[in-house]
Amino acid sequence: MKDEKEQAREANANFYKAFENLDIDAMEAIWSKANYVKCIHPGWNLLIGWDAIRRSWVDIFSNTDYMEFTLTHLNIQLFDQIAWVVLTENIWGSAGGEIIESSILATNIFEKQGALWLMIHHHGSPILTSPSTLSSSTTIH
Repeated sequence: MKDEKEQAREANANFYKAFENLDIDAMEAIWSKANYVKCIHPGWNLLIGWDAIRRSWVDIFSNTDYMEFTLTHLNIQLFDQIAWVVLTENIWGSAGGEIIESSILATNIFEKQGALWLMIHHHGSPILTSPSTLSSSTTIH
């Protein structure tokens, strides 16, 4: 049986797999439907509640041709029924025929609901300088 930290790590990996696959059904399975869920995409206003968050993913997915992440500086902390993951999203993709390359500092918060770790918060902020003080990395494809 996987320990709680490994389960949270897997939930986080599944979030990025859904994101890379531009898969709204997979994304929906990852998120809690509680009314307190929140999402802040880089440059967007705060989104509250699953309906608003789902609409944002539909918009992002329908305007994106391809998305690939290399995750670095991954750090997972657990406290009771909450796991928070801080990491750097190194993104390569295309939208509207234009190549996108960026690095985003992200915080993902998961809540243990029954046997599942479900996302309750995602916040991404653009990185303007290199995060040289962080350590530990992982890559998914």
